[in-house]
Amino acid sequence: MPRGTRLILACTVAMMAVSCAGGDDAPKQPAPGDQAAGRATILFQDRVVEIERTLNDPNDLWVVPGDLPRINDFVLKPEGACLAELCIPVRQDRDSEMFVTRAGQGWFNVTELARKLQQAFAVDREHAVWSFGNIPVTRNAFLQSAMAPDFALPDRDGNQVRLSDFRGKKVLVITWASW
Repeated sequence: MPRGTRLILACTVAMMAVSCAGGDDAPKQPAPGDQAAGRATILFQDRVVEIERTLNDPNDLWVVPGDLPRINDFVLKPEGACLAELCIPVRQDRDSEMFVTRAGQGWFNVTELARKLQQAFAVDREHAVWSFGNIPVTRNAFLQSAMAPDFALPDRDGNQVRLSDFRGKKVLVITWASW
């Protein structure tokens, strides 16, 4: 398990003891009078992203759409929130469960996107820290292709050997970790 994944997992487990945020499927929207709130720290993969402004909401994380790529590489486009070929439709012409406009500023609901992607998340509201797990649909493509990602390791003589060097042959890969 990569170091960053272990860090996210450890942070998520610790924060879940404080509060879990992924269980309710009912859409939550901020009240029309809500204003921008304070800062938030977001943990995803190997990154820690500091967000300067969030929308005041007790249940969800609303950010300015321009912050979305820094958080999880998604980009808000007219057709929706997109990551490569994956696009989740987002209604932007009026308030919706994933997009609202307050005082002329558009806001994007990161936690609702996580729910739609079946991505686990946890929050420590006291410290405004949100931790997001891996996005299942991005892992499924790898699993469905039944193709292991290419990697290189030194053999016993110190020569770099790539998995792709054995394409078309049967390969047994044995791994071990000390943790």
